[in-house]
Amino acid sequence: MPARRNVRPDWIRQRQRQLGNRIADLRRAAELSQEQLADQMGVERRTVQRYENAVTDPRYADLLLLAQALRVHVTDLLN
Repeated sequence: MPARRNVRPDWIRQRQRQLGNRIADLRRAAELSQEQLADQMGVERRTVQRYENAVTDPRYADLLLLAQALRVHVTDLLN
């Protein structure tokens, strides 16, 4: 994959880390492993791992699937 031309600002990277931490916290509170969450979403475990480690951003559809699997509203993931 080609490298980005523009490096993302620090505030965006911080928000990505916050989202990843929020996903991990909600997953643990739901007593789900990364594998179990991935199965419920229909994605691979490494996809969940990448979200939690702020390596990649979830697409909108994946945010909806995450919220459904974690039994929270999608805004709970982003706040």
